[in-house]
Parts: sequence; C-alpha cells; structure tokens
Amino acid sequence: MSNDPDDYLDIDLKGTLPQQGETLWDTTKTIAIAVMIAVVMRTFAYEPFSIPSGSMIPTLLVGDYLFVSKMSYGYSRHSMPFSLPLVPGDRVMFESPERGEVAVFKLPSDGKTDYIKRIIGLPGDTIQVKGGVLYINGTAVERKRIGEFVYQDTQGVYHNTVRYLETLPNGVVHEIIEESDSYPRADNTLVFTVPQDHYFAMGDNRDNSSDSRFNVGFIPRENLVGRADVIFFSNDGAFLAFWNWPWSLRFSRFFNGIS
Repeated sequence: MSNDPDDYLDIDLKGTLPQQGETLWDTTKTIAIAVMIAVVMRTFAYEPFSIPSGSMIPTLLVGDYLFVSKMSYGYSRHSMPFSLPLVPGDRVMFESPERGEVAVFKLPSDGKTDYIKRIIGLPGDTIQVKGGVLYINGTAVERKRIGEFVYQDTQGVYHNTVRYLETLPNGVVHEIIEESDSYPRADNTLVFTVPQDHYFAMGDNRDNSSDSRFNVGFIPRENLVGRADVIFFSNDGAFLAFWNWPWSLRFSRFFNGIS
C-alpha cells in the first residue's frame, strides 16, 4: 500500500465525482421527456388559449386564459402541432358538438387562424336573425332582458349594450349582449341552411362579432379544435406586466367553467 497522499486523493476523486457526460445526458433526457409530455397533453388532452377580442363578451373577456378540451370532438389534422396531416380522413373518434357549446376552430378560409364562438347551428338547421332575435328552424329563440352592460373595447371605445339571457332549443341558457336590434347586417340576415358535416357559430357579443353570419361562414367538422371548458387565469391588463397583477387580476374569474 502506498503512503503517498496523492494516491488516496486520486482514488477518492475517481470513486465519487460524477461523470460530466452522464450528467449532461441525464439532463437532456429529462428535458426531452418533459417536452414530449407537454406536446402529448397539448395535442390529445387540453390546450391553453387566450382571448384577444371582445366577440364573446360577456361570456369571455379580453385577457381570459382558458383550457380547451381537445378530446371532446375527436381529432383531425388541426389537433396536431402546426396542423400536420397525420390523422387519416377528416377526423377520428368524432363526437359532434352540442348546440350552445363554446368551441375553438380554425378559420375555414385559411385553416390557420384560431377562432372561438358558440355553436348555434347543427347540420341541417336553418338559422336566421330578424330584428336582433335568433331563429332556429323557423322558431324564435327565447331571450329575456336582464339589464345593461358597458364595456371598453381594445381601441378604448366604450359600448353601452343590453344584456339578455338566451335559451336555446336544447335548454342551454347563456348570456348575450346587443347594442341595437337594428344593427346593420348583424340583426337582419338571410336564412342560412347548415350543410352536412358543418356548423354555424356566433359570438355572444352579437353586434360585434365576425362569425358565420359574415366572413367566417360554415365551419367544417375537420376545422374543430376543441371545446372551451374552463378559465384558469384572467387579467384585464398586459399579461407580462406582472407588476400590475395585484390590481389587474380578475380573481373572480379564475377556474370558472364556460357555459
């Protein structure tokens, strides 16, 4: 046995120091697994979305952040990252949306832009708006005035509106707002007949929504992304301006279900 202290130091270092290559590889594997789990969850379970416009006021406000259930309507290529064409046919494991559900879908004209609206018309339905009142299959949808609603849009303009409870034919009750019952184009439309495998969607802010009445048109079932389920965060200011959070966070909206 050697009496040289350097020999003991050499043996100790060899036995206890971690190998740099192994540590780097372990870290890389951990990151890769975490990314894979996030991608799988985002693709097949829940994906977060934020609300950039006021078309769904009063149900959804600008600055709401929500989870969208990707499994609710099955899967299409638009369920995949970057809409990669990895799903056979137009959709698998398909479950049709129910009338009144709030859904995220890809804009039919470009297949890229995410929109969020309420499903109003199902395949085969006729949809019309007359004097601000929604008609489904020729029958006026019941609505009840419940008060006033004032909001400020993203341009800083204030809007004075009337708030209604609307009851759809399947019993879904939700709130809408109207600025006027004679708003150009929005409150008096032609009769729309929803084609097979398509849906008709409208914003709850009826006089300030680009939806199936206008440029959006009918939504192919392939373009459905998922059902909006719950608000997990809400902020009435810039998300990254965290120094304002104590005053800008809307705590009463955290973890509210969407209906």
